[in-house]
Amino acid sequence: MNILSIESSCDETASAILSFDPKSPNTSIKLLSNVVVSQIDIFKAYGGVIPEVAARSHLEAILPVIDRAFSDAGFLTPEEKNNWEKIDAIAVTNTPGLLGSLLIGTLTARTLSILHNKPLYPVHHLKSHIYSAWLDKNDKGRENPPSFPLLSLVVSGGHTQIIRMPSDNKFEIIGTTLDDAVGECFDKVAKILGLPYPGGPSISKSALSGNPEKYPLPIPNIKDLDFSFSGLKTAVLHAVQKEVGVPISYPSHKLKNLLSPEQIADFSASFEKTAVEILIKKLKKALKIYPDTTSVVFAGGVSANETLRKTAEKTLKNLNVYFPPKKFSGDNAAMVAISVAHEISSGIKPADPRSVEILPRSSIA
Repeated sequence: MNILSIESSCDETASAILSFDPKSPNTSIKLLSNVVVSQIDIFKAYGGVIPEVAARSHLEAILPVIDRAFSDAGFLTPEEKNNWEKIDAIAVTNTPGLLGSLLIGTLTARTLSILHNKPLYPVHHLKSHIYSAWLDKNDKGRENPPSFPLLSLVVSGGHTQIIRMPSDNKFEIIGTTLDDAVGECFDKVAKILGLPYPGGPSISKSALSGNPEKYPLPIPNIKDLDFSFSGLKTAVLHAVQKEVGVPISYPSHKLKNLLSPEQIADFSASFEKTAVEILIKKLKKALKIYPDTTSVVFAGGVSANETLRKTAEKTLKNLNVYFPPKKFSGDNAAMVAISVAHEISSGIKPADPRSVEILPRSSIA
């Protein structure tokens, strides 16, 4: 069975074709194509995503990206046209995300579903991120995939959540951020330090030459399994202002001009260490509450962070810990396809393409 998937929830336009056997969705998975067109270069000058610009960029890229997915998979007719006879289902991210971005991908998928009479599966973005851990670096399904019940730490620019999965396609949010997502905090701290967007990779690169113990930063005391990162961002701002000897009224965008490369590296390393410590501390607390957990899955763009990976492997030795291959950590269509592969194998029915809604925000649970 072959799935064509589409992802356009933020600033990546992506399409993929995945082949699998519904009777054995893990071992039979083979990714035939995976095309991603990123808008990062567009938004570097602004330090973040501009929704209206992102939507227009999706509009320009969506059909060429789908065509490339067909071409890379070898799904072309003798006339070099897309061979829709090879496609058995269409999957698309319809929530959560930027309204205009979701609109382009979802309407494209709905139109193609109706035009070519293919079943349509709308997919939750966070669900797709979690299932990306079922893919290995060779574009196949893992021989030993995560088992249930599991806990997933979803960490990205828009989300920071701990999600419990008692079984396949069953989700329960047990912890969430009360303000900023951890990826958003990386972006904002990078801006304070004068590092380029996106902040995650920039801070990680800078931190390599820094001292993570140089600037002690506070760990928020948030009850239960919830997170808060706005205070950490403010703590970095005040620490930088104190370090360079300016009042708190000093414009944050000018601080980078007062910092030396060594100071930037030390602040990067100190912030990264603290952010990872917050994440792991909450995850370990969740594991105590749910001792039946057999696997831990990290998902989302921040799961590519090397410090997070090394810390998790060091502190969670007695558990099966899964990270998606780094090429699948960010937004992509392969994760959408494998998510739907699990839906189909579980007997979940497709939606009516004429009634699929675009939901900028919705809960996975």
